[in-house]
Amino acid sequence: MDLCVKNLFPANRAISDTRCRNSFYEITVSSKQHSRPFLLSASANNKNHGNSSSSSAGNNDGDKSNNKRHQINLDWRDFRAKLYRDELKEIQGDSNPLGTKWAHPIPGPETGCVLVATEKLDGVRTFERTVVLLLRSGTRHSQEGPFGIVINRPLHKKIKNIRPTNQDSTTSFSDCSLHFGGPLEASMFLLKSPDKLNLPGFQEVVPGLYFGARNTLDHASTLVKKGIIKPYDFTFFIGYAGWQIDQLRDEIESEYWYVAACSSTLLYQAITDSSQGMWEEILQLMGGHYAELSQKPKQDP
Repeated sequence: MDLCVKNLFPANRAISDTRCRNSFYEITVSSKQHSRPFLLSASANNKNHGNSSSSSAGNNDGDKSNNKRHQINLDWRDFRAKLYRDELKEIQGDSNPLGTKWAHPIPGPETGCVLVATEKLDGVRTFERTVVLLLRSGTRHSQEGPFGIVINRPLHKKIKNIRPTNQDSTTSFSDCSLHFGGPLEASMFLLKSPDKLNLPGFQEVVPGLYFGARNTLDHASTLVKKGIIKPYDFTFFIGYAGWQIDQLRDEIESEYWYVAACSSTLLYQAITDSSQGMWEEILQLMGGHYAELSQKPKQDP
């Protein structure tokens, strides 16, 4: 079973001199029996609900009330996951409800998905049994390939244990956790925030989870000192993983990686020292032969 997602109208696109504050996604769930299309409208997180235009003049107060009553901060990935679970129920009789933690396979990489190492990477020390959070799905430009960070290799150390050269980092982030992020030389951080951030240098991966790099560290430190964000919401990663876009596609087609979507709740584990078991947990949530793999011992190289 496959799920195909198409962004029909990006958020904040100008249409007929008005601002559209919704993203519209066409989601197609395909199985051997049939193909079922859905249209999903996901509202942008806009705190000024009362400023949106109304189709009925004179009923603004009622519209505002309805907005407050019906406004949902919807992650379209949750909707897709529910469709996937509903299809499993029809095809396999799986009656388990969709919980706050979920994971399911998707046809190809997208920003915010995870790459789950298959048994073919057993014995490859850098990547065996890893989970890579894809921070950007990439383009065909040679400088804009897909990249991400390994999220299940905590080093059980703090920033203060490595004597960073940036003294400002030592002060603001001294007690933040360190993780191994990948074999390529660069450092990145993840920031968990329940509020929608509109800050330069912070890029949203999934709702509530942002990433930044060394060039935004001074800005992050300033925000911590001002109390806008808290130091314990940061996790730092030494190194990262990157590919050319065709290289990653070849590795996926060669079954070195499973591609999966995960709930934000599950990905929040990436900023804790308890992330070491994410490989097994994601495979178990994906079910079927993926769950079976999570129980297998490592293959000899």
